Amino acid sequence: MSRIGRKPVQIPQGVKVTIDEKGGRILFESPKGKLQTPIPPGIKVKLEGDKLIFSRENDLKQTRAYHGLARALANNAVIGLTKGFEKRLEVVGVGYRVDLKGKELHLALGYSHPVIYRIPDDVEITVEKPNKIIIKGIDKQRVGAVAAEIRRFREPDPYKGKGIRYEGEVLRLKPGKSGVR
Repeated sequence: MSRIGRKPVQIPQGVKVTIDEKGGRILFESPKGKLQTPIPPGIKVKLEGDKLIFSRENDLKQTRAYHGLARALANNAVIGLTKGFEKRLEVVGVGYRVDLKGKELHLALGYSHPVIYRIPDDVEITVEKPNKIIIKGIDKQRVGAVAAEIRRFREPDPYKGKGIRYEGEVLRLKPGKSGVR
């Protein structure tokens, strides 16, 4: 049995869960918003009291993989609707900075022009300092995708370390050219 798939998902107060067998999905709803997760083939979902219980129909390799996946996606939806998710980015480099103007994020990253990123409606972006970006939302996958999209504008340079990186990300800097001896 999958160790993750066996664990029941605890549904806290304020989160409403609906299992749509025909559509093959689980619907979650709370005051923060609505989310849905798919029910993969071969996986059965039951709502017993305030717990979601996942089981599988057979022991095929793909079904075993789906067992833990289905439970993890449902758990992430519950966490997102109660606490929410957050990613933090740091902008490192001389003259590199970030400004928030309405629904646009203006990034000065050493290019000849500022990079303008339109903020999606399902995430919230705040700028703590001119070099710190905080991305918040209820969908873990969406928050991570937006953070990766912003990081891609100027990935960290392996020689000087300049660029956009996740907070706490450790970079191993390469040594530059050594002179001919």
